Amino acid sequence: MTGAPASAAGGSGAKPVRGGKLGTAAVNQASLWNIANLLTMLRLVLVPGFVLLLLHNGGYDPAWRSFAWAAFAVAMITDLFDGHLARTYNLVTDFGKIADPIADKAIMGAALVCLSYLGDLPWWVTGVILFREIGITLMRFWVIRHAVIPASRGGKMKTLAQGTAVGMYVLALTGPLATLRFWVMAVAVLLTVVTGLDYVRQAVVLRRKGLAAERATAAAGSVRGASGSRDSAEAER
Repeated sequence: MTGAPASAAGGSGAKPVRGGKLGTAAVNQASLWNIANLLTMLRLVLVPGFVLLLLHNGGYDPAWRSFAWAAFAVAMITDLFDGHLARTYNLVTDFGKIADPIADKAIMGAALVCLSYLGDLPWWVTGVILFREIGITLMRFWVIRHAVIPASRGGKMKTLAQGTAVGMYVLALTGPLATLRFWVMAVAVLLTVVTGLDYVRQAVVLRRKGLAAERATAAAGSVRGASGSRDSAEAER
């Protein structure tokens, strides 16, 4: 997932093609140490730093919470860029496929748990969001052999709403802004539930189609095998 040419990333040296994208040969040899993977690693490193900043001095110091918000904002921004870079420059790696969703869930989960621990956010909100995020991640692995569940527009809106709401809760807001963050979080929770149900529907449909395709392929193979056996038997005669 790096923006550098394949030769610089230990690939085949294939030249960039249309729109700055790399060729297929470079895709297969994308280096682990590329810009997108490095951004994902940075997000993982930010998780413990964010927790320390948020909980520092009892967790209610406005200055330290501002620092924690900055760390959270950087993590959210890198989440947007690493995926974009990976898709644009064909830098997808097995590490990125696994580490990217883990990093996303880690920073969001850490923020939610810390906010509930501090009493700023009801535990049921944290439970609903984490249950959805972990459940969908497991469901992606459940159907990955058959197909990849694409990111939907609703899912992107959910991510934006969650990031905005949690960011507002991390800051020590008062007055109208504190009221506003409540409604932003309400929208985030609603989108979390609705998009979660939609992902479940997609996963079930994709798995059924995948299993049907496997059965059809197996049946076709059996027919070809039986036909080949008959031809061999007739040739021996």
